[in-house]
Amino acid sequence: MAIITVEKMSPKHISSVIELDRLCFGGLWSAQAYQRELESPNSDLLILVINHHTKDRNEEVMFKSSNFQLQINYSHQSIIGVCCLWAILEEAHITILGIHPQYQSLGFGQLLLYTLMRSAWERGLERATLEVAASNVSALSLYYKFGFQYVGRRRGYYQHTGEDALILWLSHLHEPEFEQTLSEWYRKVVDRINGYELIRH
Repeated sequence: MAIITVEKMSPKHISSVIELDRLCFGGLWSAQAYQRELESPNSDLLILVINHHTKDRNEEVMFKSSNFQLQINYSHQSIIGVCCLWAILEEAHITILGIHPQYQSLGFGQLLLYTLMRSAWERGLERATLEVAASNVSALSLYYKFGFQYVGRRRGYYQHTGEDALILWLSHLHEPEFEQTLSEWYRKVVDRINGYELIRH
């Protein structure tokens, strides 16, 4: 069974994330842009990592050494998702959320969005906002599933296509009931990614 983790991005991940950025966003952010986000205390920049291994191979490694790092070195590890939010006053602004094309429609987008919303809640933020292309049906479905609501449109927002962006909004993150909402989302995410082992950090 493949193991997936959501981790904080670090400088060592930049080159791999740049390749993922090209696949997901057409090269939206540069290496310098990712470095700025890593250095900003107001940014939460996360990656989704998948470890592929076989049971027999891991048993062999653990027989030779109990060192966990050695076990990981014998596995094939890939970054398959990236997401980021900015904490601006009381608002969590989701700037990017992307999953490698080969791993889309498996629930991993839900996992990253849940993690961002939990991060926003832990920061004590009151609401979340984002822009999404009007034609991005799968992304809109994801955000609506998590309770985001349409509040406006930015015409010609995407310069490379001239396409409009829809502005979505989710409020009441600071209310006591939102912790229960997070728990419900997590259960749904775990059910959705059945077949993968999720390790929480």
